[in-house]
Amino acid sequence: MNSADDRIRRIRPTQAALYREIRLEALQRNPEAFASTFESENAKPLTWFADRLAGAEVLGAFHDAKPFGTAGLLIQQGPKEAHKGLLWGMYVRPSARKTGVGRRLVEAIIELARPRIELIQLAVGRDNEPARRLYSSLGFVEYGIEINAHKQNGLYVDEVLMARDLRANSI
Repeated sequence: MNSADDRIRRIRPTQAALYREIRLEALQRNPEAFASTFESENAKPLTWFADRLAGAEVLGAFHDAKPFGTAGLLIQQGPKEAHKGLLWGMYVRPSARKTGVGRRLVEAIIELARPRIELIQLAVGRDNEPARRLYSSLGFVEYGIEINAHKQNGLYVDEVLMARDLRANSI
């Protein structure tokens, strides 16, 4: 999947239909990885997705104008938290996994965040070893575990809390 046509760029509100498609796929394929549900977001109008794209930085990994991965950055608000951001909505389509797309998306989020905030935080499923390895390799450190972070169909998912200090050495 690495060609001259592969690009990581911001997904704009005008691309809400493309974003909705990959977001709903993520929620269906990997429900344990997200706090939201397919049923909840599938019921939302397209304008909801456009508003979400307008209110946060969402990057997409594109090949031939089609997204095959996403990652978002939400900068915290308020005078005591504006130095922090949250990496959220990370998803790579199965056909693009193990190709470096996830790494490129996280690197792009880090570079987007670096001039604006000091710390990026994220939460990842305790059992998602590939994602935990990726984040660790990019300088994120584990600082806690949220027990029973999500519950769906009677099953709980614990989340590992990770953070990267952007004031430290660059990637």
